Amino acid sequence: MKARFDKSLKYAIEGIEKCFLRERNLKIHIFIMGCVIICGFAFHISYFEWMICLLLFAIVISLELVNTAIEAVVDLCSPQKHPLAKYAKDVAAGAVLVSAIIAVLIGLLIFIPRIF
Repeated sequence: MKARFDKSLKYAIEGIEKCFLRERNLKIHIFIMGCVIICGFAFHISYFEWMICLLLFAIVISLELVNTAIEAVVDLCSPQKHPLAKYAKDVAAGAVLVSAIIAVLIGLLIFIPRIF
């Protein structure tokens, strides 16, 4: 049982690493996450605000990983251009965009009062 878990964990980490190496948007999200972490320490955000930030990090990064997986599967299944392939990829990218916009808005609600 433990060996199976270890293998699953290894594959998951490999997936994250490959995605990080190949996907510019994931690098951008992680850079912004680092900036927010630095600001969180600099502005002494509360425990509750840290929980919100961590949850938002998880949502945005997870959706970026899922978006990348969907794009890869669509490319594998439909190497030629197809309206449904484009639709699937656009919707997955839209999910990332929505989560990132909401994360920015919530981040502004947390940090703007501390800045001014």
